[in-house]
Amino acid sequence: MDGKIIAYVVAALAGAAMAVQGSMNSALSKAIGLAKTTLIVHIVGTIGAALFVLFSKEKGSELQGPWYYYLGGLIGVVIVYAVAFAMPKGGVAAATTAIVAAQLLTAGIIDRLGIFNLAKTPFSWQTILGAVFIITGAWLVLKE
Repeated sequence: MDGKIIAYVVAALAGAAMAVQGSMNSALSKAIGLAKTTLIVHIVGTIGAALFVLFSKEKGSELQGPWYYYLGGLIGVVIVYAVAFAMPKGGVAAATTAIVAAQLLTAGIIDRLGIFNLAKTPFSWQTILGAVFIITGAWLVLKE
C-alpha cells in the first residue's frame, strides 16, 4: 500500500477519534466542569505519552528547535477546553464541522506559507475550489 494512503487512513482514524474524544470530554465536563475536565484529560494524556516515550525506540535529541514549537501543548489545552465547551451547545456534528473547516483553511495557509519550517505547497485551482466547497459545506451544516 502506498505510504500516502496509509498516512491518510491514519489521519482519518485520528479524525474519528477526535470526534469521540470531544464527545467524551463534553460528557465529562457536564459531570465535573470544563476546567477540571481539561486538567484531567491532559494528565491522562501525559501519562499515556510518557508510556509511549518509555517504550518507544525513537532516537533523537530532546529540546531542540525554537521555543515556540513547544507551545503545541498549551494550544492543546485551549483546544480541549473549546471543544468540550462547543459540542454540548451545537452538537457533535456541527462543532466538528466548524473544527474541520477551520483546520483545513488554517492548514492551507500553513502549507502555502511554509510556516514552522515546513515545505511550501502552492495553491492549485483544485485547492481553491476545495476550500470553496469546504466553506460552502460548513455553511450548509451550520446554518439554522
